[in-house]
Amino acid sequence: MVLRRLLAALLHSPRLVERLSESRPIRRAAQLTAFALLRAQLCGRDAARRLRAAPLGRRAARFRDAFARELRRGLRERARPPPGRREGPGADP
Repeated sequence: MVLRRLLAALLHSPRLVERLSESRPIRRAAQLTAFALLRAQLCGRDAARRLRAAPLGRRAARFRDAFARELRRGLRERARPPPGRREGPGADP
């Protein structure tokens, strides 16, 4: 318990944090972290670009078209209320 408080007091000291941030190991760790994040971001962009450029297979294209067609049909049917039944503010109780 005492050790935890001592560590918390040290880590919340602005002077100590500044001195640590200027140290060579901490600076190098920050550089490596930034490098890894930027590289991962660039690889992700490249992969997304390749996926967009890659042609879909025949089965995937048929599935996409059928899915879009069914989705549109479902949305059209959902937009119309069933016959003889009114909903909303003008509905009879």
